[in-house]
Amino acid sequence: MISYFKGTLKTSYAHDDRVTLVVNGIGYDILLPGYVMNKVKRTHSDGDEIELYVSYNQTERQPKPVLVGFQSSLDKEFFELFISVEDIGPSAAVKALIKPIREIARFIEEKDTKALRQLKGIGERKAEKIIATLKGKVAKFALMQEIDTTPAVTEDFRKEVEDVLVTQLGHKHLEARQMIEEAIGRNPRISSAEELFEEVYRAQKK
Repeated sequence: MISYFKGTLKTSYAHDDRVTLVVNGIGYDILLPGYVMNKVKRTHSDGDEIELYVSYNQTERQPKPVLVGFQSSLDKEFFELFISVEDIGPSAAVKALIKPIREIARFIEEKDTKALRQLKGIGERKAEKIIATLKGKVAKFALMQEIDTTPAVTEDFRKEVEDVLVTQLGHKHLEARQMIEEAIGRNPRISSAEELFEEVYRAQKK
């Protein structure tokens, strides 16, 4: 069974949910949850070497193997717990996991069905099933520290935008930081102060 790959990334990001990884001359299509894809897009380009922990899924109902990739073995472990919930298969779980694992684990431990319903494809009934199945089993994931793989320059332009929001536009520091984090959450590929200002402004217009 496949559990780990180290190979060359070959993708134009034409698909939002998968990449191709070339290992020893063989290309494997690997599904990536939204939060993993965002990190990969930020930090890797076509032709880069990358390591992925892989959840291998194949059943009688789904004979074609489904490979799901993660940059952390703990994320993979959480995913395999998540798909143990009734009516949540690998493909549905990939679509649902749009937020970092630590946040989703916290929603489960706090029995926050409203927050869980923000995940793609998760309604009230599924949220309740997730909590009933996993509460008490995912506390350690809620304590995970985020591994920041964003280049250090990111902090420079975040600070630049925060300073302008506070000193020139009259926002409080906490409010400015929240606006910046929400903007980057909506568009993790932001790479300059100009792009960040544009995303913050777009949200304020709504």
